[in-house]
Amino acid sequence: MEAKAFCPAHVTGFFKAHLDDNQSNLENLGSMGAGFSIKQGVTTKVKINSKNNQESNFRISTSGYQSDKTDVSEYVLNEFLKLSDFSTKFFDIEHEVSIPVGYGLGSSSAVALSLAFALDQALDTKLDKEKIGQIAHNAEVSCKTGLGDVLASFHGGFEIRIKPGAPGIGSVEKIATEKISILMICFSPISTNKFIKERLSQINGLGGKMVNRLLESKNYEHFQDMSLEFAKYVGIMTPRMQKLVDDLSKNNIKCGIALFGETVFSMISKDDEDKVLEILQKYPDGIIIKSELDNNGARVLNN
Repeated sequence: MEAKAFCPAHVTGFFKAHLDDNQSNLENLGSMGAGFSIKQGVTTKVKINSKNNQESNFRISTSGYQSDKTDVSEYVLNEFLKLSDFSTKFFDIEHEVSIPVGYGLGSSSAVALSLAFALDQALDTKLDKEKIGQIAHNAEVSCKTGLGDVLASFHGGFEIRIKPGAPGIGSVEKIATEKISILMICFSPISTNKFIKERLSQINGLGGKMVNRLLESKNYEHFQDMSLEFAKYVGIMTPRMQKLVDDLSKNNIKCGIALFGETVFSMISKDDEDKVLEILQKYPDGIIIKSELDNNGARVLNN
């Protein structure tokens, strides 16, 4: 038994966190906000064989960009193991990660969702898509790796998260855009937890207002302006990020900041692609990613 699934990477430009000290209902926690999913992400392959003398009943390996943690994957696997008796099975899980980890690109939610879809297919558990999404969401909230990325990348596209929570509970409004390019540069990782804890009430006040403003305009250029305003307000702008933002601004190019990472993104028309790439290439210490919107969201791959 084997299966393969993909989940796009997701960038959040601004948000309002919905947390509760009572962690019993993880599905209801999450965030409102806005962001977009891109063509790169995580592809997960699951192969299930009979268990031979292995001490463990699973192996998790990663190719491409590496992460030193497997807690999100283990949480998802354990949720599926509760559904039936799989004690005689050995699970070989391989994550192929095409985005840098820890840079605000939602890699942990892409790991969780792609694994949940692949396990459902390989085990033939036939769960509702929303239930698959809830397992991934709960993994991410429980492991404290994110709040709203699973809901967003479950749906894909350029989205406003208008109600917090897991898929089936939270809801998004997808915004249609003309064909645009997305270019980004990732300088270094930032710890999500540190920022959320210290400034939550301030962050939430601004994030909530921005959701309402974007629901009115539904414009990706306004979204980038708000993302930049949000990042400055929260205080995550580093000198090199500010220098790049200034460089882009001088050339009439809008950009935003991926939360939370030292990552600058620009959603632009295809005509401006070369101009933006030329500016980004002046910053050799960053990883440049060239992409487009992924409008399909997380899915099983049938090949």
